[in-house]
Amino acid sequence: MNLIQTPDAAAQMILQLPWYDFMILVFATVCITAAGYVINDYFDIKTDLINRGKVIVGTRISRQKAMMWHSVFNIAGVAAGFYVSARAGYFWMGILFLLVSGLLYFYSASYKRQFLVGNLIVSILTAMVPLLVIFYEWPAIYRYYTLNATDVPKLDFLFYWIGGFALFAFLTTLTREIIKDIEDFEGDMAYGRNTIPVVIGIPASKVVSVILLVITVALLYLVWFFYVHDWITLAYMSVAVVLPLLLVIYRVASGRNKGHIHSASNIMKLAMLTGILYSLVVKAIIFWNLL
Repeated sequence: MNLIQTPDAAAQMILQLPWYDFMILVFATVCITAAGYVINDYFDIKTDLINRGKVIVGTRISRQKAMMWHSVFNIAGVAAGFYVSARAGYFWMGILFLLVSGLLYFYSASYKRQFLVGNLIVSILTAMVPLLVIFYEWPAIYRYYTLNATDVPKLDFLFYWIGGFALFAFLTTLTREIIKDIEDFEGDMAYGRNTIPVVIGIPASKVVSVILLVITVALLYLVWFFYVHDWITLAYMSVAVVLPLLLVIYRVASGRNKGHIHSASNIMKLAMLTGILYSLVVKAIIFWNLL
């Protein structure tokens, strides 16, 4: 790609979303997520007493204060979402944050009681988090290079990279949601929730979880083989991401009590974190030219 000012010299594309706008985007996402956790605990008091024997809402925090914090987080998140949308030049995109906040409320109040619906909603919303970056980065990149470059850079690779993170987030979140439902089987059964383990049984739910994990591991290696190729990625992926996922498979397949399933759920969180942190590995590879 060549800039108008230096038409004879190739220039590397630079992301255009200012860091402070990016931080506001992160703030909006965190606030909406926090509101979702609060309202989820609000509606799960009875089942959590059965599944975990303790709750926060109703004991440490009153139900009234929980609803207050739910409103505060939602208002702050939606306001920040509209602000960063206006900064990006598309004020209407802030409606997305409003829709997500409402969706999380109805997820806790109703959707999570329905077979597979709640699991898919949470998984899709989690996958949308990395996609938000490209949604807000693309307009700034397009505007800048339309004015300052002889040709607009191709953004395919950005969509591929972020799409890969989004798919990983979707699969791992869906798997962890099913594992959590297995762990919470007793409370969900007692209060008539049609979760996957309640509808198809715990053994079949374990099979579904293992299949999703195998698909995730297979996709990771296929992406590396066809598109990435470097040995740093292979080493990091195998040790930091795939190894925990294999441990989850073992825990789920052999787990005979709630403690084993709970540990599998925690290991899933670790694998999800290390998967996200791969973005820092990519940054290091590019910065130090380690390819």
